[in-house]
This record gives sequence, C-alpha cells and structure tokens, in this order.
Amino acid sequence: MSLCEAAAVPDQSRSHQSRSGRFEAVVLPHLDAAYNLARWLTGTPADAEDAVQEAFVKALRYFDSCRGGNARPWFLRIVRNACFDWLKANRGGANGDDANGEDVAEDVFSGPAPDPECLLARDEERRLVDDLIAALPAGYREVIVLRELEELSYREIAEVTGTPIGTVMSRLSRARGLLHEAWRQRHGTD
Repeated sequence: MSLCEAAAVPDQSRSHQSRSGRFEAVVLPHLDAAYNLARWLTGTPADAEDAVQEAFVKALRYFDSCRGGNARPWFLRIVRNACFDWLKANRGGANGDDANGEDVAEDVFSGPAPDPECLLARDEERRLVDDLIAALPAGYREVIVLRELEELSYREIAEVTGTPIGTVMSRLSRARGLLHEAWRQRHGTD
C-alpha cells in the first residue's frame, strides 16, 4: 500500500494515528524537493518559502484527495500550482513559456577536485549552470529541475505538470537544447 493510499484508508484501521501524523509522514519527506522546485520557479528563496508554505496548507486541506502510488508528484503538483498562483498575484503573471535539457551538470561536476583552483573552477561552472537554468522559460525550467535535480520520472513529471508524457519529453529535449546552446555560447565549445 502506498503512502497516498494509506491516507485514504478508513480511520478504523489506524485509529491510533492522527490525520496530521499521516500527513506529516506522507508530505514532510518531500519538503526539500518542494522548496527546490519553488525556488527555481519563483526565483528567490523568500518567495519560494511563501509558495511552499501556501502549498503545504493546501496539501493539508486536500490531503484526503491524495490517491495513487506516490505522494511526491501529488505534493509537487500542488507546489507548482502554488508557485504559479503566487507569481500571478505578486508579479502580474507567471512566465508560462514551455521547457526541456541534457546532462550538462553531470559532465561539469564529475570527478574529485584535486586542488583549490579546480574547486574554484567547478564553483564557477556550477553558478553558470544555475544561471543558465534560471534563464530558461518557466515551463522548460520546471521540467529540467524535476528531471535532473529532483530525479522524477517522465510519468511523475507529467503528473506534476498536468501535461502528457510526450509533452514532457518534448519540453525536456527543448530545454536541454537551449542549455547546450547557451553553454556553447558562453564557453565557445560543446
């Protein structure tokens, strides 16, 4: 039985466990992923905290609707929607462009850092990758963050974004292409 399914089981089999305790067991493990997604979608830590707080309240309110095998996509979808609602309310509209990307970060960060100069170069490359991801249109940025940073499957990303898997794959491909091109322009190499 999945965590979401456990949330829907009648209280008679879990009379000792409170609803809030079940909620915490299901949702709290995904709080870091929620904050990470919100930070990338809103652009600032403070705005991300506001959006995640709103999402947390909504998730608690609608906890009984959590059905299926995995609570992570369910909660991240609420976070995504809360971010876009927050952006509309506070910035006059969410940047709802489409999005998708290749494993740039894996190549950049693989291997040990043998000396301080190498560590500095890696830190600069990490900041560049962060800047390149932040510059992507929101729709591409969210699928990159969900796939490459949060390691969600295509199916889970489709659940979070409410789009067909084919659209997720297309957005990832486009985002990876944009990241690759932006990386090439900054470094003059592939």
